[in-house]
Amino acid sequence: MVFPILFGCSTNSPNNNNPYLPNYTVNLDINLNLPLYNWLSAPINAIYDGRQGVRGLFVFNTGSGYVAFDAACPNQALSACSTMDFKKLDPNDPSKIDKTTVVCPCDNAEYSLFSGQSKGKPYPMKQYRVQVNGNMLKVYN
Repeated sequence: MVFPILFGCSTNSPNNNNPYLPNYTVNLDINLNLPLYNWLSAPINAIYDGRQGVRGLFVFNTGSGYVAFDAACPNQALSACSTMDFKKLDPNDPSKIDKTTVVCPCDNAEYSLFSGQSKGKPYPMKQYRVQVNGNMLKVYN
């Protein structure tokens, strides 16, 4: 009797098969000792960095680690409105924002920075790997 052997492959990488977003190379180093980034060391804080990715990156401290997502709306073709921003808690005060949720202005879909998901949407946010080495973060794909 012959038994088939099944092999599974795991690249330990996020699934980014999204027809709306191109795959750009991301290789970003973040020094948490720098004033621009040091408060990212505190749990439940996020930053936006517009230097890489399709539309920039959100880097988020979940409290148990770091995640990084592209700022491009994952369920929209690239357009003038397809760059996400932090959810505003008070439309009259732009400094009051929710650093755990981002919003796509094309359709007002809200995405969690904990998971990259939006309720009822087929594609999650495009995710990148984050490697932690002391006070340095390396975001890459």
